[in-house]
Amino acid sequence: MAGTAATTSGISAGQSHAQQVPNSVGTEPPKLRAPRNACDCHHHIYDPDRFPMPPGKGRPAPSNGTVSDYRLLQKRIGTTRSVVVQPRNYGIENEVTIDALKQLAPNSRGVAVVHPSITDAELKRFNEAGVRGIRFSLGDPASAVVKPEMIEPLAKRIANLGWHIQFNVDGEQIVELEAMLRRLPTPLVFDHLGHPPLPAGIAHASHRIVLSFIEKGRTWVKLSGAYSNTKIGPPSYADATKIAQAFVKSAPERLVWGSDWPHPGMPDNNKPDDALLFDLMTEWASDEATRNRILVTNPEVLYGFPKSA
Repeated sequence: MAGTAATTSGISAGQSHAQQVPNSVGTEPPKLRAPRNACDCHHHIYDPDRFPMPPGKGRPAPSNGTVSDYRLLQKRIGTTRSVVVQPRNYGIENEVTIDALKQLAPNSRGVAVVHPSITDAELKRFNEAGVRGIRFSLGDPASAVVKPEMIEPLAKRIANLGWHIQFNVDGEQIVELEAMLRRLPTPLVFDHLGHPPLPAGIAHASHRIVLSFIEKGRTWVKLSGAYSNTKIGPPSYADATKIAQAFVKSAPERLVWGSDWPHPGMPDNNKPDDALLFDLMTEWASDEATRNRILVTNPEVLYGFPKSA
């Protein structure tokens, strides 16, 4: 079997009873050993004491989602690089994300949320801070702070920066937006397995559309959000696993992994086990070389991290 690393903890037995990670169940490390320079390509930072959230931005937000809290997660699962994604609760006030990038530098990149009114000077400042994309979270219109009609104008603004557009949308929206998405001049990144409706999953038209985008060489998918793509739930997340395995089989060179910590869509009394989520990678990508590609090499290409030796 490819590598005993798949079943060997990356943390010594003496560390197994580590400090509890906020917004996460359990304290044991994952069985999967994270490779050197492994990247968590999707997490959020909430720091309401230093960066108060604007009112009326949807679902409740965790109060203990700071950079120091996140470092406990990194210690537990063994990742060292990260991508900070602007949380919807902060709207287009990106300073919490910019500050997090400073704290996590040089091992972090960011994804912002902006409106077309943003100035070129602000885009340049974000780029220098480590931002490499903008996000459109459109799945819940009640909490969305961006609109579909903003996508094309912003894509034209960010294309010369080499940024991508990240989409948190459901599969039906991918079908509806297909023609416009094909016109965009930027790379595309789809969150959380592309959210194909269940039980259809990979049989849904949106999955085929995303694969067709990947074939064009400009689209990526995040292997993340197992709990938002399941009706079966832990520990197997079998329906989400089927979607993830289909992507790994079709396009391992266009996949990255993310924790989605601090799991803002999950209630406080039902947070997932982050070690279990990381260990799903042994089911989703069964060989070590493919996992290393997803966890290390692909993030280096997509986000511009230095290449590992």
